[in-house]
Amino acid sequence: MSSSLTGTRALPESQYDLSTYWGRVRHTIGITDPSTLLVSTSGLEQAKKALIAYKQGQTKEMTPELWKAKKIVDSTLHPDTGHPVFLPFRMSCFVLSNLIVTAGMLTPGLGNRGTIAWQIANQSLNVAINYSNSNKSSPLSWSKIGQSYALAVGASCSVAVGLNSIVPRLKKVTPSTRLILGRLVPFAAVASAGALNVFLMRGEEIRTGIDVFPVLSDGDKAALAAQGKHESDVASLGKSRKAATLAVAETALSRVLNSSPIMVIPALVLVRLQGRSWLKRNPRYTTPVNLGLILVTSYAVLPLALAAFPQRQKVKAESLEGEFHGRGGEDGLVVFNRGI
Repeated sequence: MSSSLTGTRALPESQYDLSTYWGRVRHTIGITDPSTLLVSTSGLEQAKKALIAYKQGQTKEMTPELWKAKKIVDSTLHPDTGHPVFLPFRMSCFVLSNLIVTAGMLTPGLGNRGTIAWQIANQSLNVAINYSNSNKSSPLSWSKIGQSYALAVGASCSVAVGLNSIVPRLKKVTPSTRLILGRLVPFAAVASAGALNVFLMRGEEIRTGIDVFPVLSDGDKAALAAQGKHESDVASLGKSRKAATLAVAETALSRVLNSSPIMVIPALVLVRLQGRSWLKRNPRYTTPVNLGLILVTSYAVLPLALAAFPQRQKVKAESLEGEFHGRGGEDGLVVFNRGI
């Protein structure tokens, strides 16, 4: 993220007001823009150099070109490490990466073995995305990653196989209702296991806490700049387990908010389309149509879900552990990276 770049002059957080939901939605649309995936390594370096020039005072004001550079950097670099997130696990690739797994889970006649195999693939992707975009102040050991991965896969497979076995036994529902429920099974597994996956993969943050920092006023930022320092030079106030619990819970909820419309809307629309003569005459197009519906829905809801909570979350210092009371910055607030 651009905050990790060198320079004493602070970059504006966004073109939009991040204190409002719609401002965060518009900002998140930029972060999740798949066109940023086409930017080469040299293009990323050029974007970083342009932003560094601004932070060092060589460029006087933000221009459309600088905002574009900031979008590239923010969608590519991790805010804690300053290193690029591996491309398939960036939020700008979230929809495309998940679409591949979704196509597999929608394969007709999978059976329990196929269902389990694709749930393993789905949870492997979730593990990678959640780990790559988590707060890095409390990193997981490889053994913890392995344990969390095994628990997440076990939970998702249990949900998927259990639901698959229950739906055919529902004798008192109409065939059309049974069809709809059958369509919803893979996504119900994705939604429930996706939220659980966040808690399992980021459990170490809750156990050990994450770094929190005082919110700086404009005067504080000016004083730092006069000393040749930047916001990133401000020391952490310590690690807070309460902040970590809030960060992980909000991220898990955002995953549910993202998957729920995808779980419901395409399945219901497809059932309606299957009643039309065109799809009845061309059943081979059912899966492509379904994937198209999922793709459109996914791109529409992802910014809405991710923007539900700020990525850099501000809370009152008094809402955290006692050691942070009275140590907040402007308006008594502290800030931490929620992850995304």
